[in-house]
Amino acid sequence: MKISHIEHLGIAVQSIEESLPFFTDVLGLECYATEVVEDQKVKTAFLKCGEVKLELLEPTSPESTIQKWLDKGNKGVHHVAFCIEDGVANSLAEVSEKGVRLIDEKPRKGAEGLNIAFLHPKSTCGILTELCEHPE
Repeated sequence: MKISHIEHLGIAVQSIEESLPFFTDVLGLECYATEVVEDQKVKTAFLKCGEVKLELLEPTSPESTIQKWLDKGNKGVHHVAFCIEDGVANSLAEVSEKGVRLIDEKPRKGAEGLNIAFLHPKSTCGILTELCEHPE
């Protein structure tokens, strides 16, 4: 697997509208895009911090995995996403062979049109890990 950089940090929030002023007014970051990802039951807002993006994740349904995570009392950083240069599908096969538990058996579409897949935190030092690739 060839990782080029951290693609983004996913931050779970109950409300983007309520959370965004901290990132824009206090930290001085600019929100450059928002998007609803229907199949993941989430609304996203993206901000740039240098070369790394922050992705605010707001649940759009009680069945959203983000809502379930928040309901457990969790908040803040939800996942770390790495940009994969040699393909998410190849990386999934590689980490699976090494005994890493997969959440996604194959890549799927995520926000910003990325191909994504998640690795289970029980196999990744407790960190929900997202593998991303920009489609060609």
